[in-house]
Amino acid sequence: MTTGGRPLRAAFQGERGAFSEEAARRILGRDVHALPHLSFDDMFQAVIAGTADCALAPIENTLAGSVIRNYDLLLENDLTIVGEVVLRVVHNLIAQPGVRIGEVKKVYSHPVALAQCERFFAAHRDFEVVPAYDTAGSVKMIMESGKRDEAAIAGKSAAETYGAEILEAGIESNAQNFTRFFLLVRPDRAAAIVPLTGGPERKTSIVFRIGNQPGALYRSLAVFAEQNIDLTKIESRPIEGRPWEYSFYLDFIGDRASAPVQKALAHLASQAENLRILGSYPRAEGLT
Repeated sequence: MTTGGRPLRAAFQGERGAFSEEAARRILGRDVHALPHLSFDDMFQAVIAGTADCALAPIENTLAGSVIRNYDLLLENDLTIVGEVVLRVVHNLIAQPGVRIGEVKKVYSHPVALAQCERFFAAHRDFEVVPAYDTAGSVKMIMESGKRDEAAIAGKSAAETYGAEILEAGIESNAQNFTRFFLLVRPDRAAAIVPLTGGPERKTSIVFRIGNQPGALYRSLAVFAEQNIDLTKIESRPIEGRPWEYSFYLDFIGDRASAPVQKALAHLASQAENLRILGSYPRAEGLT
């Protein structure tokens, strides 16, 4: 995909070869210009500043749960969701070319990846497990160090990117390991960036606040049941400066332009302190 005659620039958190970069290529095409960033905050700011056309933000994992920082950044920044993609996460033990698994003494990776490989480590109790800031970054680190007794856990793309070798593939404890990503753009670019993946069904994401009153959340959610709208995700986040009060994020099936969704949102707006539509977009194919 191109924009203005040049490859689309997609920001992601992590090093080259990260799962987020793989998600970017899946939803935007192989020719996308992927831009690595150290943090989620930097990734969001790149889109806002215009140094990136869009960003791939992981929002939830089937095993680890929600990516809380990105929910907060969605509220803090004016970006629009125009697509989503679901990526199967396969963890691999990766090392220098020619290294055998018996030579490995120390294994690096992101803490979430390490936790998702507990069964593997139970079978290799002699490994020293060391948390790192990024899965792909841990592969980059061991390749730069040149040490043959160090390995990393990351995806296949990371091994290919840094010229490393997979010693053992699919070492995650649970094969039902999927991460869902949002494709984010500035509102003024929403019509120009169209995801290449996604089925005909549409989803919508919103965030709203309600007063701390008995039955307030029940009444807010009831408006969707009244219109027979399927809620697929609900997440709450604390409101800064208002202890024990929350903003609620909802994902549901339906487009913001459809009559049932418009009725539900109008009803919700009449009850809520505020309501923001984060975007309507094609529902990702596969596990969502």
